Amino acid sequence: MRNGRRAVLASMLLIGAAFAGCAAAPCTSESCKADAKITEAVRAKLKEHSELGGPNTVYVQTRDGIVYLTGQVVTDLQRETAENVANTVPGVQRVVNSIALSFGGR
Repeated sequence: MRNGRRAVLASMLLIGAAFAGCAAAPCTSESCKADAKITEAVRAKLKEHSELGGPNTVYVQTRDGIVYLTGQVVTDLQRETAENVANTVPGVQRVVNSIALSFGGR
């Protein structure tokens, strides 16, 4: 089980590192503004699904129209729901779902 948690942590750190440069600079390009709009739209859609609320945690980041989902949920169904919801947002090119299942969901 430890290796699984380490892999999830490593994935989250790599994704975070990829976006670190974006967070430091102000969002001025049209591409950056479009990605920010997609991120906010996905977050808003996810909030409409109470089954994805606490204790679940889903983080959303977008780059070049690709939505990256990270965090932790209890069940596979919740993980799939988050991905399906993200795919309904206009402008989303693809969804990379790296949401982990908590120990209780296995």
